[in-house]
Amino acid sequence: MRILVLFNLKPGVVAADYEAWAKTRDMPGVRSLMSVNDFRVFGITGIFGSDAKAPFQYAEVIDVGDMDGFLKDIGQPVMQEIAAEFQQWADAPLFLTTDELVVA
Repeated sequence: MRILVLFNLKPGVVAADYEAWAKTRDMPGVRSLMSVNDFRVFGITGIFGSDAKAPFQYAEVIDVGDMDGFLKDIGQPVMQEIAAEFQQWADAPLFLTTDELVVA
């Protein structure tokens, strides 16, 4: 399963500060989980084919190999700390769960 997280930074948050935290705390922490196959963070640069402003500044992609294990992993104290820190940066993040369509 892949979890997509779309979000903007809270007012007053400096993007460089968030990105430094993401690189040194969030990404290593999430990537260390046994239930996670990969975790990447993207800065959203625009809407393809449009000059309109993108509705979100950032997207996270979490590749979860074991959802039951992931639920246990994110309940651990260190992950609860990282999640609380994330909430200080992100303004109303959307966590979207996905199932990949597979061609038979």
